[in-house]
Amino acid sequence: MNASPNVAEVASILGEPSRSLILTSLMDGRFHTATELAYMAGIKQQTASFHLSKLMKANLIIMEKHGRHRYYHIIDGEVAQILESFLALSRPPEIRSLNQSIQMKALKSGRTCYDHLAGELGVGLTESMLQEGLIEKAEKEFIVSSKGERFFEEFGLDISKLRQKRRSFSRVCLDWSERQHHLAGALGNAIAAKLFEINWIEKHPSSRAVKVTERGHDGLQKYFNMKV
Repeated sequence: MNASPNVAEVASILGEPSRSLILTSLMDGRFHTATELAYMAGIKQQTASFHLSKLMKANLIIMEKHGRHRYYHIIDGEVAQILESFLALSRPPEIRSLNQSIQMKALKSGRTCYDHLAGELGVGLTESMLQEGLIEKAEKEFIVSSKGERFFEEFGLDISKLRQKRRSFSRVCLDWSERQHHLAGALGNAIAAKLFEINWIEKHPSSRAVKVTERGHDGLQKYFNMKV
């Protein structure tokens, strides 16, 4: 895809509420069917299929067909970054129901931003790593210190391999709910994946909200000096 999608086109697509809801639903990094996305956006499946076609033509999402089922996914991390930037610029949504209030609180507490952690959890973890001297903040990326190199290797991450990936290693990402930066890129993804693997965090079954487990509370405090 084009590394820099046309801003006016993206803005026009995001200006349609249903398409915006579909895209933010896909920010959980999972593949979803049109039926699932229609439910998340509160629209009919036929309407969702129309919007999904528009999003595919704009090179914002991809579709994979398995049997009779079609699954949709954000095309890559660059698009996710653009969406997160738009969210950071937009006003907070108006809360009109108890259920919506509960959902927003869960997303604010912790969520996935495509493939890394965001919300209070993502920002808090980033701040803890900064305070512990594991990373240092530069203008567009976080720099891993020598202490951080040893820490992440001991934590089970192959830093050398992560640096070789064809993507940003440790990108600075603006959090739309906290209005602060959190860690993204290959390192941010690897940390999130590791925390899921060792059951320190778990995903909400029907949204991109992330919850810290009881085991995770102890682990984050012990290894990252982070209070959750």
